[in-house]
Amino acid sequence: MKYVRWLLFPFSLLYGLVVIIRNWCYDMGIFKSQGFNLPIISVGNLDVGGAGKTPMTEYLIRLLKASYRVATLSRGYGRITKGYLLVETTSPASQTGDEPLQLKHKFRDITVAVCENRVAGVERLKNITQVVLLDDAYQHRAIKPGLSILLFDYHQLKTPALLLPAGNRREPFIGRRRADIIIISKCPAQISIDEQEHIRKRMALFPHQQLFFTTIAYKPLIDWNGGMVQLQVDEDTTIFLLTGIASPQPVINYLQHFSRQIIHYKYPDHHRFSLKNITKLADDFNTCPVNKKIIITTEKDMQRLQERELAGITQQLPVYTLPIAVEFLNNDGRAFDELISNYVRKHTAHRSVH
Repeated sequence: MKYVRWLLFPFSLLYGLVVIIRNWCYDMGIFKSQGFNLPIISVGNLDVGGAGKTPMTEYLIRLLKASYRVATLSRGYGRITKGYLLVETTSPASQTGDEPLQLKHKFRDITVAVCENRVAGVERLKNITQVVLLDDAYQHRAIKPGLSILLFDYHQLKTPALLLPAGNRREPFIGRRRADIIIISKCPAQISIDEQEHIRKRMALFPHQQLFFTTIAYKPLIDWNGGMVQLQVDEDTTIFLLTGIASPQPVINYLQHFSRQIIHYKYPDHHRFSLKNITKLADDFNTCPVNKKIIITTEKDMQRLQERELAGITQQLPVYTLPIAVEFLNNDGRAFDELISNYVRKHTAHRSVH
């Protein structure tokens, strides 16, 4: 892999030059960024892959939905449709993307929409909502958010930060300057103050920026219908783990606290499970001779497992979902909440929706 990266490095230099020129054109006003007269919060990252954008979007929804009419807007990565689409609980993941469908299932009283053109999407939403949350829109410069949240995966800080295609970075590190809030996500719960300070220095914050550290909080398993279950998972349990996410290692690390008997079916991020994939999982599970066994997957993966062509198999198996949530470290959750609430309150004054 190291040699492949070196072979691709010249292309990364070319890619970086294109990104720098593009951002400069937006900064200079040559390319136009459109703003809107309503609070728009963008959640994104500099790297390809899972930094925890959707859990952070869920955190913002929980914070705001009791007081405001909230809508989320994303591209709907992996969907086979195009253009603007409202997501319903009955929508198949192939039509909407897995993450928007996950949000709709969890928050049925908010508006969830997908549109690859964020400006066009907000135009459709602006008269029916009070707050728009943009999921994975940091590089979508055509729209100008009022508040921008940039996430860095703690585990990725220790890997070489090479630009695409040699690495996973979408734009140079200097691109962080557009963020108002920077969050180091997926930190160990016991990360030391010294390490936090080292990361803070490495981030080299601009004067307008604030830095927060968060960790993953795993919640009790839920069943096919979304009901919480109390299952005893211990060292005698064989776990069949099915993932199609960018960073499955934190899930594995968590489950290993309960059992070392983990059989991992690992697929790429947003992988559209085939009938062959799920048939193999079902056959392996049914022929496994142990008495105590269970299938665990992630919330995002469960959306794709509910596709009609797969449901006939998956509904016959003991498949459970492991939900996650964001928790702020250093008791900083209240300070973050106040930043968000103050911004939204200020920009929703005297504004009505239809």
